[in-house]
Amino acid sequence: MSGVRAEFVFEQPAQCPVATSSAGADDSLRDISWASESDGTVTEQFRTASEPSETDAEAVFDYGTQQVYEFERDYDDPCICEYIEHALGPVADAHAVDGNLHVTLHASDVDGLRDLLGDLTDQFGTVRVEYLVQSRDSAAESKLVPVDLRRLTDRQQEVLDTAHEMGYFEYPRESNASEVAEQLDIEPSTFTEHLNAAQSKLLDELLARG
Repeated sequence: MSGVRAEFVFEQPAQCPVATSSAGADDSLRDISWASESDGTVTEQFRTASEPSETDAEAVFDYGTQQVYEFERDYDDPCICEYIEHALGPVADAHAVDGNLHVTLHASDVDGLRDLLGDLTDQFGTVRVEYLVQSRDSAAESKLVPVDLRRLTDRQQEVLDTAHEMGYFEYPRESNASEVAEQLDIEPSTFTEHLNAAQSKLLDELLARG
């Protein structure tokens, strides 16, 4: 059976209080978990070495160098991770850093993942693919599926190359969208459009080879 492992990055999502709390923090917010309560609220927890901001989170456990924090939200409030679970399946990992939410998930095929990416963009704003790995049916086949970058336009290739050179895809990120756009002498919104178009083409390529 083939499958896909992907990490989506939601850039500065206002709908995620954990991501908001990670903006300006000295450490990432990890081990994000949530549970629905009978009174219609959702309890969320996360672990960090930094004191979070922008939420009413309270410390519930102390590891010494790190603490576990907890807060409550209404069940009806939009939640990115819950949206993914309802649409596709369980989230493998979720953490927040520099105001961005990173979500890792597994899918049985690229087609479903591509549809989900479009839905997430419509619901929550800018979403980019941090990495994408497709497994293969046979052990004799490569575990990583190559893609044909010739499908990209020269401008899309330039955007990807510049973003890569400036550490846009690194973790933690070495440059943001505005800095890469300035280097390319384009608006940040134009950079995002080119990046999203390139990602869509690469997903199409993986789907065609799946």
